Amino acid sequence: QVQLVESGGGLVHTGGSLRLSCAAVQHTFSVYAMGWFRQAPGKEREFVAAISWNSITYYTDSVKGRFTSSRDNAKNPAILQMNNLKPEDTDVYYCAADLRVWKFRDYSDYVSPNQYDYWGQGTQVTVSS
Repeated sequence: QVQLVESGGGLVHTGGSLRLSCAAVQHTFSVYAMGWFRQAPGKEREFVAAISWNSITYYTDSVKGRFTSSRDNAKNPAILQMNNLKPEDTDVYYCAADLRVWKFRDYSDYVSPNQYDYWGQGTQVTVSS
């Protein structure tokens, strides 16, 4: 069983930055697809960003130019650098991973939460105005 743990959430002012990390516990990712999602209470989980097994990145329009998805090392397979944060970015952020990379062919595959087998517990990001 693969367990993902996010860290790096917190409270910042508008325009501030946060760096989210997603670590795999007791597992080393070699080839995987990784996604970042966010969810507000009572709303559906929303796609934010993703990075393919070969480091191609995808972003939802509202975060383009502000957020950057990247890889770290095998134990921390995903980083989400969030700059110029806005109050509307306030949400619980989740990382997700899947080792069946053949399922992911284009943007439409990365944006669906159903594509991912493994999920972190979420980390709260709050941006004050």
